[in-house]
Amino acid sequence: MAPAGELVARLRQGLPFRLTAAQERVWEEIRRDLAAPHPMSRLLQGDVGSGKTIVAALAMLTAVEAGYQAAVMAPTEILAEQHLLTLRQWLPSLGVPVELFTSAIKGRERQGLLDGVKSGETPCLVGTHALIQEGVEFRRLGLVVVDEQHRFGVAQRATLREKGDNPHVLVMTATPIPRTLALTLYGDLDVSVIDEMPPGRQPVVTVARPEGQRAQIYAFLRQQITEGRQVYVVCPLVEESEVMDLKAATEMAERLKMEIFPDLKVGLLHGRLSFAEKEAVMRAFKEGQIHILVSTTVIEVGIDIPNASVMLVEHAERFGLSQLHQLRGRVGRGAWKSYCILLESGALSDEARRRLEAMTRTNDGFRIAEADLELRGPGDFFGTRQSGLPEFRVADLLRDGRVLEEARQDAFALVAADADLARPEHRALRQALLARWRGKLDLASVG
Repeated sequence: MAPAGELVARLRQGLPFRLTAAQERVWEEIRRDLAAPHPMSRLLQGDVGSGKTIVAALAMLTAVEAGYQAAVMAPTEILAEQHLLTLRQWLPSLGVPVELFTSAIKGRERQGLLDGVKSGETPCLVGTHALIQEGVEFRRLGLVVVDEQHRFGVAQRATLREKGDNPHVLVMTATPIPRTLALTLYGDLDVSVIDEMPPGRQPVVTVARPEGQRAQIYAFLRQQITEGRQVYVVCPLVEESEVMDLKAATEMAERLKMEIFPDLKVGLLHGRLSFAEKEAVMRAFKEGQIHILVSTTVIEVGIDIPNASVMLVEHAERFGLSQLHQLRGRVGRGAWKSYCILLESGALSDEARRRLEAMTRTNDGFRIAEADLELRGPGDFFGTRQSGLPEFRVADLLRDGRVLEEARQDAFALVAADADLARPEHRALRQALLARWRGKLDLASVG
């Protein structure tokens, strides 16, 4: 995939901003991968708001100009819709249409989309797990972008990859989960890091507070709103149930509206709203018509409101580290000092306490991932479990990082010299690998 780069050049000329030095470096790494004779498997890590999507868009344009199709798989409809809106700001003006495919699309519209993808008339498709369903056939899929990959199972990512003939794979995440971190050490994924935020972004002040300080927290929220800012209030997961999430969020919104902030405008956002209803709520929030937005975790990814500078997370101990870090990324997007308040309820387990301590200690995505790795274990990285300790005979992924990195480099050198392990001195190694790992290697290469 090494076209002249005309589409990329035209997009860059039309952007109202310049790429940061980190984005330039990462784009060059991806561009070289796309031009190589073997498919890319690259992890693109950058904190929320660091500008991963524009880099992915450059890769998509490169694929399209080379005669291929590109697919973006997002974990939720709201994030897929957000990607669609963002990409449509850039690509259609270059003659590259972008379509959305989710399970909510039915009937003739669905069939029309499937026909366009199969014929190649649709070069770029954004969607949810619906992309991996039977009946979705690409004419020539050359690039797969998987966003927030910790929300997908390994088998789901493998299925999407099988939709093409060994397509390039770009995994984007703001917080690599332990499994990805483990694979990174083992060399299955190359890593690109956008370690520079766009000009004007500030680190978010993160604090953990007990339930007993709720009154003071509400007073702080009111003060921030008086100064012109806006607030997110995120309600917790309740037994992984969308219905219960909705009930908790609805009750919280009602209480804030009637009892705590009767003079302010309180909005509600949840996963049961239609695309149009979500858009209407987010537009009202963006335009300042809503002071406090109560939400389920649908705002975890994909929402960009610079004036929203405070987030209150209810029952913060119920969230995983990756999710808390994603949620925090919704604030700190404007010129004002921003805050993330993690409200605890009751006595915390030791692990929950350590999660919240990690959040208050750092804003850095990789350090958050390392803390998550320490808490959860690197996962059974040849299977489909996402966490739990692997069965190392000797090594410890945390303690022996340097040794494992040396082993990784030695393995790369060996494969470069004898990819099939066909030399006489490597036959025993080849037999041992096949005996032990046959049938599992495909999943491990998905990332």
